[in-house]
Amino acid sequence: MTIDIPALLVSAMLLAGLYATMSFGLALIYGVMKIVNLAHAGVMMWGAYAAFFFIVHLGISPFLAPLVIVPLFFFLGILMQRFIVRRVMNAPPIASLLLLFGIWLIMQNIAYLVFSGDTRAITTPYTMMTFQMFGIAISVNRLLVFCVGILALFLLQQFLGRTYMGKAIRATAQDGDASKLVGINTERVMEIAFGLGISLAGLAGSLMALIFAFDPDFGRSHLLKSFCVVVLGGLGSFVGVALGSLFLAIAEALSVLWIMPAMQDFVSFALLVIVLIVMPGGMLGLLEKFKKS
Repeated sequence: MTIDIPALLVSAMLLAGLYATMSFGLALIYGVMKIVNLAHAGVMMWGAYAAFFFIVHLGISPFLAPLVIVPLFFFLGILMQRFIVRRVMNAPPIASLLLLFGIWLIMQNIAYLVFSGDTRAITTPYTMMTFQMFGIAISVNRLLVFCVGILALFLLQQFLGRTYMGKAIRATAQDGDASKLVGINTERVMEIAFGLGISLAGLAGSLMALIFAFDPDFGRSHLLKSFCVVVLGGLGSFVGVALGSLFLAIAEALSVLWIMPAMQDFVSFALLVIVLIVMPGGMLGLLEKFKKS
């Protein structure tokens, strides 16, 4: 069986945009608050069910649903940070880790109670539609999901680079104590950053629901891939997230040349272990070492 390498690379590019969307929120929360959001998987799962509700039951266009889901999950993140996560901000790191792990399990079990364990899928007019470009068949559904994800990341980048709150978030991520000294309300900044991280996770879940089937366990493997992307790019580095997403997507796509497609998840988990051992600072950290040498 011959494998179309250009088609694989195009597929990897489209997948990289989705990986970046689902990983940017994890990197943002860690960068500002220095906590690992294990509830990220549960939020992505709830984002998938939210998309199912708005698209299937309310008849909203699948690519307008994020306009509702993003602000909804933003306020969910604000409430989570204000009334739950803030309580453990000054506790040892294991406290926030276990707290958010517990929140993930609660979210998962609520989904089982409300939606049962049945697998669901969202079918749209674009689901099976493709078009040809340079002899490569491109899925319209995946392309539209890629465009929505890239647009969201572009808007977030503009927010972080051009607004006062965005600059305050970046300053707090770099040095929280110095930010307090110059008058930045770091408590408010952390609320906004956590809300943005949760809204990005919800957006990623809603976009993934347009491509993959899902159930209450949805998000577990994607959380691990998000960890891989963030570690690949360097913890807290937004540029690194984009590079890590592209690297992981290409590695998974090309892995079918040597292993079965069903074992693609093995690639991301193996990369996670290798990167943590060989270059714990991520690809950007490795580039910095090369520049200094």
